[in-house]
Amino acid sequence: MTITIAVAGKGGVGKTTISGMIIKYLIDTQPGAVLAIDADPSSNLNMVLGLDLEWTVGDIREDILGQVKNSLATSGAAMGTLPGGVTKREFLDYQIRSSLAEGDRFDLIAMGRSEGPGCYCAVNHNLRDVIDSISKNYRFVVIDNEAGMEHLSRRTTRDVDHLIIVSDPTMRGIVAAERIASFRDQIDVNIDNAYLVINRAMDGIPDAMEKYVAEINLPVLGIIPNDELITELDYSGTPLVSASSDSSTYRKVAEIMANMLG
Repeated sequence: MTITIAVAGKGGVGKTTISGMIIKYLIDTQPGAVLAIDADPSSNLNMVLGLDLEWTVGDIREDILGQVKNSLATSGAAMGTLPGGVTKREFLDYQIRSSLAEGDRFDLIAMGRSEGPGCYCAVNHNLRDVIDSISKNYRFVVIDNEAGMEHLSRRTTRDVDHLIIVSDPTMRGIVAAERIASFRDQIDVNIDNAYLVINRAMDGIPDAMEKYVAEINLPVLGIIPNDELITELDYSGTPLVSASSDSSTYRKVAEIMANMLG
C-alpha cells in the first residue's frame, strides 16, 4: 500500500527543505521506492534532491493544449484525440513517465507552472488519473505543496495519509498554519492525519506562542532547530539529501518520521 505524505505551509518556512529531509529519511531507513511530487510552481525540489529537471507537467499540459488547438483549427478534430490518433490520456501517460527525474530509489515529478487562460478541465482530469496511476508503483509519495491546500484536489485525487503543515517560530506563521489546516475539510481529498511542525526554532518557542498552539486543533509533531549546516548547503547549492545524518535538522526529521510512521 502506498503511503502519501503532503507538506504544506506559507512561503519561506522551509517546506522544500523538510520535504527533502523526509525523502532522505525514507530512502535511508524504509524499504521500497519514493515518488517526490513538486507541486510548487517554483519547482526547486529537484535542487534539494540533486536532480536535473528538463521539463514539468505544466510544460506537458501546455504542449497538449497547443496540439489540440492546432488540430481543431486545421481539421475540426474532437478533443479526445491528437494528431496521429493518439488519445490525450495516452500522450500524457507517455510524456509524464518520460519526464520523471530519476534518483537513487526515488523519482521526481515537477508540476511546474499554474494554468494559464483557457479550459483545462479535461486535461487536468487526465493528469490526475496518470499521476495517481504512476503513484501506485511507489511505497511512499511525498508531495511538496505550494502555500495553500486548495490545489491538492486539482493536482491529485490521492488520499493523504499524513499532512505536515510547517510554520516558522512566529505568530504569523502559526496563524497561517491554522488557516491552512482549516482548508482540509473543504477540499476533495481525504486527509487521515494532520500535524504541525515548527521549523528553524532557536531555543524552543515562546510561552505565548506555545499557549496558542495548544489551543488549535493541530497537534505539534516536532520542533526543528535552526541548522547552520543546512544553511551552508543552501548557500552553496549542494543537494540537501547529501547532508550528514549528524545534521540537527535531519536528526529531528528522522525522529518526527519515526513517530509518525509508528
